[in-house]
Amino acid sequence: MVSHPDLLVGNNTGDDAAVYRLDNNTAIVVTVDFFTPITDDPYEFGSIAAANSLSDVYAMGGKPLVALNIVGFPANLAVDMLGDVLKGGYDKANEAGCLIVGGHTVDDEEPKYGLSVVGLVEPGKEISNANAQPGDILVLTKPIGTGIIATGAKAGTTPDTVMQRAVATMSELNKGRV
Repeated sequence: MVSHPDLLVGNNTGDDAAVYRLDNNTAIVVTVDFFTPITDDPYEFGSIAAANSLSDVYAMGGKPLVALNIVGFPANLAVDMLGDVLKGGYDKANEAGCLIVGGHTVDDEEPKYGLSVVGLVEPGKEISNANAQPGDILVLTKPIGTGIIATGAKAGTTPDTVMQRAVATMSELNKGRV
């Protein structure tokens, strides 16, 4: 466990991001998130993965600022597919007002995509799991069960209309919902 007087949220709270105070008025929110495709459409995959990564910053009370792409991509797949994944991620980051400023790509047997995101929050206004108490009211920003729907889609058991609704939900930003 890392300890530092300016580390406001670290790895001991089970949060999806860390918060580090730069000065009395500014703290950075830092996160990384990526996963394998949950839809067959590369653009949708990029959009969902980016929304998921950006949501980690929103969950901490922050505003996304810049991001780096993280890509694992098989050399035997068409480069156009990778372009569509990156375009989906770019468009979602742009919607959030977040700049994608670079990234890293490796050859991998299974496609993977996500973002490392840096955001800003005012110290003292960060939201953390550490502050949760029994009896707190939970606010869901999206419907639960999309993971089960995506797993069913991979197995071919999820109806297309259900998957389309799930993709639309998973692609939404949590901006302003926290």
